[in-house]
Amino acid sequence: MDRKPNDKMMPAALLAAIRNRRGHRPPENNRPGDTVIASYNVHKCVGVDRRFDPERTARVITEIDADIIAIQEADKRFGERSGLLDLAILERDCGLLPVPITALSSTGHGWHGNMILIRKGAVGGVRQLKLPGVEPRGALVVTLDLPVGKLRLVAAHFGLLKRSREQQAMAILASVAEEEEMPTLLVGDLNEWRVGRRSSLSRLQPTFDPASGAVPSFPSRFPVLALDRALGHPHDLVTSVEVHDTPLARVASDHLPIKAHIDLKVVWERAFGPTDRVSRAM
Repeated sequence: MDRKPNDKMMPAALLAAIRNRRGHRPPENNRPGDTVIASYNVHKCVGVDRRFDPERTARVITEIDADIIAIQEADKRFGERSGLLDLAILERDCGLLPVPITALSSTGHGWHGNMILIRKGAVGGVRQLKLPGVEPRGALVVTLDLPVGKLRLVAAHFGLLKRSREQQAMAILASVAEEEEMPTLLVGDLNEWRVGRRSSLSRLQPTFDPASGAVPSFPSRFPVLALDRALGHPHDLVTSVEVHDTPLARVASDHLPIKAHIDLKVVWERAFGPTDRVSRAM
């Protein structure tokens, strides 16, 4: 996030932040879920203290303790676009391994800074999308074979301009529509704090509900804006969303990580029944 939001939007954002400081949990559907998927803009491993510290970033990822995590700004933005995370530490301490992709450079970790780390499930397929807009942006569309069924995970980092974000939302919907129908989770720094009709994410409806699970994650010192999102299809795929708010996370990046709890088992059982869910999903 490189620019300040319109001052006219701040009062509503502040009120939303006060209401959602502890996270979003549906009042009548508070299931714990079977998988935890996180999203974290690591700010190129540079903290709010302006220190470049990949080991500190790795410690935050260890704290998060997610089964799967989507990372934004994992590479240098210019020049060689080399990767910035210490993958050996993440494998040793978290058991997380990167989803294989074709990076933008031989030393890069991500696709336009996006990468996905997993310790649960197997990768069934990967698509790398170049998103439209003024700035170079991208998204990863990954099919994961989890013990309870397939999940499509879309990891993205949207642009700073509203029109670009609208175009990027439509590009992701078009990509998802081309593929097999399955539960889908869209996560990432979507750079949008609005949740109503003026939101650029309204283009995601009705496939995703952009008003769901909006918890403040930016700026990390005093989070008031819900820039980082986790949106499920069907809408009840996500049972709860929370911000990972710790002293270390508050200094390691200008964004706080978010964690989405999903209940993939219930979604697959509703679609196929408990006896043949796995065989039909695989």
